[in-house]
Amino acid sequence: MKKTTGFKSFTAVMTLAIALTLSACSNQTGGANQTEPPAASPEATGQPSLEPSSSPEQNETPQQTSVSTGSTNEGKDGSGQGASAGSSEASDTLHTLISLAKEGKVPGAEYAAHVAMFDDIEKSWGKPDRNETAGKGIYATYEDKGITFGYNKGMKVFDVRSYSDKLHAISLKDIEKELGKPDETTVNGRDDIYTYEISKQYQLKFIVPQGGAGVDHISVFSPDDAKNNMAG
Repeated sequence: MKKTTGFKSFTAVMTLAIALTLSACSNQTGGANQTEPPAASPEATGQPSLEPSSSPEQNETPQQTSVSTGSTNEGKDGSGQGASAGSSEASDTLHTLISLAKEGKVPGAEYAAHVAMFDDIEKSWGKPDRNETAGKGIYATYEDKGITFGYNKGMKVFDVRSYSDKLHAISLKDIEKELGKPDETTVNGRDDIYTYEISKQYQLKFIVPQGGAGVDHISVFSPDDAKNNMAG
C-alpha cells in the first residue's frame, strides 16, 4: 500500500508540472499574436506634428530656375526700352524724310517738286479728291494716299506734302535733335511751321499744331518754282 501511494503522488506532481508548462507556452503565443491598437494621429489628438512632411514635393531636390531681377534697360523715368524704341523710330523716320527731301520727294510719292508736272501725275493717279487754290498756287489732294501736290499755272509741281500717320510720332525735340534749330519759324493760324533749308533747291517744312504732341504733315517746297507761278 505504501508503494501505491507514492506513485500517485509522483503522478500528481508530474501532471501539475506539465499543466504549468502548457499554460506558460499559451501565454507566450497569445502575447505574440496580440495586435497593438493604432496610435492616435496628431490630427485626432489636436497636437501639432513634429515630424517633417514626407510629401514628394518637399523631399525632392528643387531644380534651379532662372529668376528675372527686373534689371533690364529701364530708364530712371520708368519708361524702359519703350521710350528708347519710340525715339529710335522717330530718328529713322526723320532720316528717311531728309534723304527724300534732298530729291524733292516725300514718302509714298515718286513725284518730285521742281521736276514733276501735275498733268502727268493726274494721268497716273487720276483726278484728285480736291483741287483748291491756296497761297501761291493750286493744291490737289489725294486723300487715300495722304499726299497733296502744289502746282503753278504752268502745271509744274513746287510743293509735295505728306500726311502720313507715322509723322504724328515725331516731336519738335526729335526734329531739333536731328536737324538742329530751324532756319525759319512761322505761324499759320494755329499751326507752327518749322522750315529747314535742305539744299539750294528744296526746303523741308514741319507743320506742328499748337499744343499738339507731334507733326501733322510735312512739305517739301521748291521756292524758285513758286515764284511767278501765276504768270501766263
